[in-house]
Amino acid sequence: MIARAFTLILTSLLLASGAARALPVTDDRGVVVALARSPQRIVSLLPSLTETVCALGQCQRLVGVDRYSNYPDAVRSLPLVGGGLDPNIEAIVALKPDLVLMATSTPVIDRLHSLGIAVLALEPKSHADVKRALQIVGQVLEVPDAARVWREIDAAVSAAAQAVPASAKSMRVYFEVNSAPYAAGEASFIGETLSRLGIRNMVPKSLGAFPKLNPEYVVRANPDLIMVGDRNFSGLQGRPGWQHIRAIREGRVCVFTADQTDVLVRAGPRLAEGARLMLQCVQDKAR
Repeated sequence: MIARAFTLILTSLLLASGAARALPVTDDRGVVVALARSPQRIVSLLPSLTETVCALGQCQRLVGVDRYSNYPDAVRSLPLVGGGLDPNIEAIVALKPDLVLMATSTPVIDRLHSLGIAVLALEPKSHADVKRALQIVGQVLEVPDAARVWREIDAAVSAAAQAVPASAKSMRVYFEVNSAPYAAGEASFIGETLSRLGIRNMVPKSLGAFPKLNPEYVVRANPDLIMVGDRNFSGLQGRPGWQHIRAIREGRVCVFTADQTDVLVRAGPRLAEGARLMLQCVQDKAR
């Protein structure tokens, strides 16, 4: 009993000092990442992962972020190290990180490894991925209540679903993510949120998560409601034939600000906030 008590005390002291070896985790490449200790200097190259660190209450461990990480306000003053596709290796190395968080598609993983910098590659693309990213990052950062963070997010999405008016559930929605136009289909995490709210997405899973559509496809589909960011709204009504779309003709277009769009298009811990934005839209525009 005395030996066991001593072991527990020693373990607690090691964890408190950050000297304990962090448990290995498997990232989205299938690579096992084993760190010598829980990281104290983190660079994040993906906004959703930046937000994940902060949602776990560990913003203070971030020492650098990509140019698109802009939430919460605490990260806006951090050094910028390029983007996910064009990170600045020299700037990252200068920050002396003990972990870099990035998407699996970031092209400098091998280069950072060769420089002796630990990398954890996670690329959330679904609600389940967001939950898993919270769990993995929480494990690496030794945050004991990461599961609680996800439960709160999940419960808030469910609460938003309960508030959707019955009249909105018959509406067919077109969610545009880019003016090409690219849409958020049923297979995307945005589509998942719409589905959980009980709202019909006019872009089926068979077209993929974020398909590029022929504009005539949207005209023929004739959605009842359009959701679009203000960056892409300009000129939307002037597209050939779009003036005849029911949503435009009857004024059922929700235009989100740049900050709101960031919430909606990031598969991260602000999923519930995105659900509430969609809820507000359908409450305002429901027949």
